[in-house]
Amino acid sequence: NVAAKSGARYQTLQPEYNLMSRAGFEAVLQPLCVKESIGVVSYYGLASGFLSGKYRSNADLGKSPRGGGMKKYLNEKGFAVLGVLDAVAGRHDATPAQVALAWIMTRPAIVAPIVSATSTTQLRDILGAVSLKLTATDIGDLDKASD
Repeated sequence: NVAAKSGARYQTLQPEYNLMSRAGFEAVLQPLCVKESIGVVSYYGLASGFLSGKYRSNADLGKSPRGGGMKKYLNEKGFAVLGVLDAVAGRHDATPAQVALAWIMTRPAIVAPIVSATSTTQLRDILGAVSLKLTATDIGDLDKASD
């Protein structure tokens, strides 16, 4: 039990969690949060922008100040995740960012993902994730690509 002897207990947890970073949360913390009814507000929901689809090659790394940090995702897993994000987005007339955030919102214990926007266009895109309803097939495809 995560409650202290005094009766105080944790109410929320804020881990990094996204399609590129799952294992650290899912292995131990997610089951504990579900069991103890702890709400999870995950950060880096778009893996610092990688899951928006903006960074797909070394040439794209110069698109923003964060670009240099995206190099770690330009690998087989990263390209597989982007491919599935594109496919699911196409099925729903959505964007990869919306799909990535909608996926997080389907996860056990997650109450909200934290994301940032640098423009009103990005904000409008991000907000579209709230109304996106992924199918079981969509979720399965995303799980498999990001595992």
